[in-house]
Amino acid sequence: MPVRIHLSKSIIFFLLLLSVSLSSCKKKNDKKILVFSKTLGDRHSSIEPAKLALIDLGNKNGFSVDTTEDASSFSGNNLKKYSAVVFLNTSGDVLDFHQEAAFERYIQAGGGFVGIHAAADTEYDWPWYGKLVGGYFNGHSEIRKAPIHVKDHDHASTKGLPDEWRRTDEWYNFKNISNHLHVLLSLDDRTYTGETNGSKHPISWYQEYDGGRVFYCGGGHTEEGYKDSLFLSHILGGIEYAIGDNERDYSRSKTAEVPEQNRFSKTIVSTALDEPMELAVAPDGKVFFIERGGRILLFDPKTEVTRQIHHLNVFDDLEDGLLGITIDPDYSSNKRIFVFYSPAGEIAVQHVSTFTFDEHFLELKSERIVIKIPTQRQECCHSAGSLAFDANGNLFIAVGDNTNSHASSGYSAQDERPGRAPFDAQGTSANTHDLRGKILRIHPEEDGTYTIPEGNLFPKDGSKGRPEIYAMGCRNPYRITVNTKNNYVYWGDVGPDAGEDGLQGPQGYDEINEARKPGNFGWPYFIGDNKAYPRFNFATGEIGEKNNPEKPTNFSVNNTGVNVLPPAQKPIIWYSYSASKAFPSLGKSGRTAMAGPFYFFSDYKNNIDKFPRYYDSTMIVYDWMRDLAVAARFDKKGHLQSLEPIFSALKLHHPIDMEFSPDGTLYVLEYGQNWFAANPEASLSRIDFNRSNRPPVAEVEISDSAGT
Repeated sequence: MPVRIHLSKSIIFFLLLLSVSLSSCKKKNDKKILVFSKTLGDRHSSIEPAKLALIDLGNKNGFSVDTTEDASSFSGNNLKKYSAVVFLNTSGDVLDFHQEAAFERYIQAGGGFVGIHAAADTEYDWPWYGKLVGGYFNGHSEIRKAPIHVKDHDHASTKGLPDEWRRTDEWYNFKNISNHLHVLLSLDDRTYTGETNGSKHPISWYQEYDGGRVFYCGGGHTEEGYKDSLFLSHILGGIEYAIGDNERDYSRSKTAEVPEQNRFSKTIVSTALDEPMELAVAPDGKVFFIERGGRILLFDPKTEVTRQIHHLNVFDDLEDGLLGITIDPDYSSNKRIFVFYSPAGEIAVQHVSTFTFDEHFLELKSERIVIKIPTQRQECCHSAGSLAFDANGNLFIAVGDNTNSHASSGYSAQDERPGRAPFDAQGTSANTHDLRGKILRIHPEEDGTYTIPEGNLFPKDGSKGRPEIYAMGCRNPYRITVNTKNNYVYWGDVGPDAGEDGLQGPQGYDEINEARKPGNFGWPYFIGDNKAYPRFNFATGEIGEKNNPEKPTNFSVNNTGVNVLPPAQKPIIWYSYSASKAFPSLGKSGRTAMAGPFYFFSDYKNNIDKFPRYYDSTMIVYDWMRDLAVAARFDKKGHLQSLEPIFSALKLHHPIDMEFSPDGTLYVLEYGQNWFAANPEASLSRIDFNRSNRPPVAEVEISDSAGT
């Protein structure tokens, strides 16, 4: 017969408190270590013996050990189970950006880190990790015996060690050594062959970093080391230090969690487009966008209707046509729209014009030709045409080199033979008195004229070059963007087609360039990170000397400008057809680099479904050919820090332009898969971030595909 027990509310409350207290004690004292040993380089033969030694060490000292080579273990929920994480002879780029963010949050919450030996030969492109470890690998000695000096006997890892400890190991040199390390052991440089660190050569240390506790040991290469009781006691003390009080508080984590990519959704708002080129969003949320054949279209998000507001008469052969559009910074009051187009007719020229929009159509009589850019229409290619304003009302204009590259075998276009001027980019990109192959910067005035802002590349008197030029040495700067917080300008420059290095020079690279100030960006003398082309005689095939990036010179017969050019600047991103070791998230295959918009979280206060704070101050870089986009992350000084995929759950069809609307919605123009064609996928789309329920995905199955 069941017995009923009546408990008072106070007793129940006490038991609940006791339960919570016991649970907390269990969590605090339940020590569990994750040993991670993924390698993307030479695998150390000591890894398996080391794992067994660490498991045995845990069993003897009251903590359990999990071992893995699977980076997926670095998820937020899984890491919460561990008191400390050991990187055991890892090497290379072992975590992706999701896993990196989860690990940063773990350390910031108070997690512990232990690095053994090759842990310093890991994640060179992750600055946070380099600071966590305390230094990076910079070469090593042969395996040999060397004396180690104990610098601190009071640490748990050094108790019981002799003042001079002679060990056999592979001894590391280090670079980027932190100034905040507490050195435990140092190497005697007098007996060490291959020494590069001098008299101060730390080989084991500890520190507190970004909320966590860190221990690193430079030893641990050999299998024999994991049979040495002194070495194992040193590692054990380091683990105990890293565990600390075994408490973690994720409210202290500063790194944002990486948003789930399936929370991004794409909604097509306008279809049946014919070669869409560029878009511009007005302050009222209306989206202006253009087609290369001359149509100017307007999408109204309130009515969800797209309509044509004008059709310009353009020359749309080669790569010309209606190419660029942007909105006047004072659009709310003056309704001005700027377009870059190739007017029909016999004169080879590009126009940047301004029109007034009367809420229904562009006023044809309102056109003011702001600037004319002479070109040639004998040969294709590279017209560019992108437009963007900075925060000071200055207009940036991207102009291609207007040069035929097909006769250069995919290398530099420098054909100086008579009658071959359209095949020589030295007469355009490298010519200081020519507007082609440049990023121009002008200040449009209300009357349709323009003035020259202070600080362009050449003096206003035109003595050394056209005063409109801000950046020269561009090939096909197809899409530009401006960070309006600092007025730095960025552009994707589409590079030549060579698939491998050859006698005529390096393989082709696409670039993302950054101009914090005016400069020369190298084409046609340099590509990628200033890889130089030799002079090439197109008549004889003779290979000549390479130009000097510090003092490039232009002596082409087609040059009408100065001979000595400004130093060549390197891009911040460069990649070829194959996978890039420096920028692996960009993938591989065909390439067309595009610089997309910057996102600033604080700019969109009233949209609950705006992009998360995680993407604050990032720039979206995308590739037209690869149908991918990445978020470019910068440090506080504005230097590129990392690239990570974004919209990876969405299918893009050759994205050709992107821009945020005033409410934080991202509009995307998609060109479609086929060149110079009206593609079925060509569309204007909207990308939203769904903070709550994701939109449903319909899946349809057909049992009988025959019949009506």
